[in-house]
Formats: sequence, C-alpha cells, structure tokens
Amino acid sequence: MRSFPVALERLTEQFARLPGIGSKTAQRLAFHVLSLPLESAEEFANAILDAKKTVHLCPVCQNLTDRELCPICDDEQRDHGLICVVAEAKDVVAMERAREYNGVYHVLHGVISPLSHVGPDDIRVRELLSRVAEGNVREVIMATNPDTEGEATAMYISRLLRPMEIRVTRLAYGIPVGSQLEYADEITLLRALEGRREIE
Repeated sequence: MRSFPVALERLTEQFARLPGIGSKTAQRLAFHVLSLPLESAEEFANAILDAKKTVHLCPVCQNLTDRELCPICDDEQRDHGLICVVAEAKDVVAMERAREYNGVYHVLHGVISPLSHVGPDDIRVRELLSRVAEGNVREVIMATNPDTEGEATAMYISRLLRPMEIRVTRLAYGIPVGSQLEYADEITLLRALEGRREIE
C-alpha cells in the first residue's frame, strides 16, 4: 500500500535525481512545492522550462548564455588573448567574483576521469584547440580543480597546446588541494591567479 499519491512520489523521485539531494531532502522539496499556491508552482515550472529552452552554449567559449555570444566573449574590453580554462560554467562565476581577471574563458564541461568513463572526446577540448589555432591567444590559464582529475586534464591539455608555442600556466595552489573552485573566496582566487605558474 502506497503512503503518498503517485504524483507526489514522482515529484520526490525527480528532486532526488538532482546532485547532492538525498531522499529526505527530495521529499521536503516535493512537499514544499505542493504547499505553494498554484501560481507560484507554475512560475517555478515555467522557470525550468524557460531555462531549458533559451539557455545554450556560447559557440566561442562553451559557457552558458541566452544570447548569440555570452556577455564575456561579446565584451571588447576583455583581453581575448588570455583564456582561462575551467571545468564547469559555475567556475566562471567563481572566477568573476574575484573581479581581478579580465581575460576570457573556455568551459570544458567536465574533466578527464577514466574511472567515470570520461575521456578527452567527452569534454570540450577540441573547441579550445580550434580557438588557440586561430591565433591571437598568448596565454592559456588552466584553472581546473586541484584534484587528480583536474590535474590530469590540465596536463593533457598543456601537452596538446605546447606545439602551438603559447604560454600555458596553472593556477597557483592558493586553492586547497581537493577543494572546489566554486567554494573558494575572492582573496584565495586572487592569490591563485597572481601566483599562476608555467606547466612543465
């Protein structure tokens, strides 16, 4: 015998599929959504649908945007000869919080992880190589997380970029090993940017 209506169970299951959401939290979220007025619930549902329909990848940097180009790529005041490579779009937000970086970005949408069956062809490495091959890029900063997968990805990409004779640097270890960029504070990110080093 079921404890809850089928629709409520389905809603709970959908919340539980989100990263970092366990079954109890999923159930709390489902009950909260049910307690909303119909108008608020429709706004919530429409916000999800609208984001899915309008947000896409920037054709240049692979960041998320709802315009033809993302605002950073479209900004002529930014230094387009300096590319900061990050694993996820949320890392761009973390870097921008420091307000010290004036270059552009490239979002990989993942890192190389053999244990998770993610190889170089599963992330946006080819798009980065194409950007650099077009010329006008003088430095690529590898800003993947300082964990095993992030380091492996940075080393792999640096080897591919080496023949192109551009400077390839890595964020300095102002960011603790094993941590995530999105949780780093502005001062830590600033020191990491200032202390970046050449990848050997």
